[in-house]
Amino acid sequence: MKVKRSKTRTAAQAMQRREFLKILGFGAAAVGAARWGRAAESGTVAASAVKPNILFILADDYGIPGVGCYGGAFKTPNLDSLAAGGVRFERCFSAPLCAPSRALCMFGRFAFRTGVLDNGCGAAATPQKEVCIAKTLKQAGYATALAGKWSQLSYLDTAEEGRAWGFDEFLRWDKSQGERYWKPALNKNGQPVPVIDTSYGPDLLHEFVVDFIKRHRDGPFFVYYPTPLIHAPILRTPDSAGEGQAKGKGESGLYAHNIAYLDKLVGKLVATLDEMKLREKTLIVFTGDNGSVPVGTINGRPVDGHKSALLEGGSRVPLIANWKGVTPAGRVLKDLVGFSDFHATFAELAGAKLPEGVTLDSQSLAPQLRGEKGSPREWVYIQLGANWYVREQDFKLTKNGELFDMSEAPFVQKPVPPDTASDDAKSARPRLQAALDKLGPGTGKAASPDGKKGKAGKKKQV
Repeated sequence: MKVKRSKTRTAAQAMQRREFLKILGFGAAAVGAARWGRAAESGTVAASAVKPNILFILADDYGIPGVGCYGGAFKTPNLDSLAAGGVRFERCFSAPLCAPSRALCMFGRFAFRTGVLDNGCGAAATPQKEVCIAKTLKQAGYATALAGKWSQLSYLDTAEEGRAWGFDEFLRWDKSQGERYWKPALNKNGQPVPVIDTSYGPDLLHEFVVDFIKRHRDGPFFVYYPTPLIHAPILRTPDSAGEGQAKGKGESGLYAHNIAYLDKLVGKLVATLDEMKLREKTLIVFTGDNGSVPVGTINGRPVDGHKSALLEGGSRVPLIANWKGVTPAGRVLKDLVGFSDFHATFAELAGAKLPEGVTLDSQSLAPQLRGEKGSPREWVYIQLGANWYVREQDFKLTKNGELFDMSEAPFVQKPVPPDTASDDAKSARPRLQAALDKLGPGTGKAASPDGKKGKAGKKKQV
């Protein structure tokens, strides 16, 4: 059924947005001192030598098949433009599910250290035990905010809890109270936000981010923006003609509409930064929290695996970084990147001190963002529940000692027999086993005795 967009509805939506902003106490006045903005404008400090604003956008259930510039089947002109003007990493790895991925990027520590091994384990990480990247940046003089989904982690219901993590402000979807899209349940610094039937969650989150940026335009600011898009339920967007849930996830269905709307909101944010003349002062980082739900394709060829699988398609996600005037335009890197690396990267760029008294598994990408070679990872470590693997450029070794040739990833992983004649494979096994032995994930925080927790209770392909 087509939806008619009447003038009355348009006016009601506009009024709703104004009331929403009014309820949240948004104002036109800017706050904060001009800490580095004036210095950058004066030309006395090179852009890469000052503390950049950091806008960290985390899409939900969004693997590489969803992005046009990665060879995906969907049109994403704004993300493609960000990649064309910045650095695109081809081999970025998250965890295969939401909770462990979000813990990795917030705390910079592997799952067996934090205890966030799977969905349903988020409460294992507390602000007393873990140092959130927001807190690290806050201590370096950043204004900090969160807008979006925190639900697979815990302890963010009040303003006090927000500050404990390091967030000055937050507007988050409250899963316990309702939906994320139409007429969403939102919590702003501990208070419920009134909404109406035509309120669309991603739009309200976008408006919150824009307002925060405007009020802290003198910088530096850090915005963690874990958008609910494109997680199920796959519903119509404000740009969709029909109503209800998608029956399929093809290019012409509502799944594509949701990807298009995600891309549109990214484009609107970039345009806002351009209008405020903040592009040269702002690092924009875009990624996804795990692989796509449907088995997607790259250049028409199916990817091996999907969300929740310990296969390439479960964890290989897009990573685009754009800092105008600093990141080399159009640079494409095959460096291995793990989700724990954001903590050290943002801290280095901000001149922030890394947390003491905890073991970090974070390796900075700051040199690569500046156009330098850097020191790329030799391997990435992926864990879900009681299963894990370590992967280097060409080979992968699982917890159970299975070795795979990854030369045709992300499309297939080829088992390497124990009696292989390949010298490369023969040398890879002890090298990767040494990496696992050094990490010692089996001695860390574990899942339940049978390895079953949440969605990971199903048998995994490793």
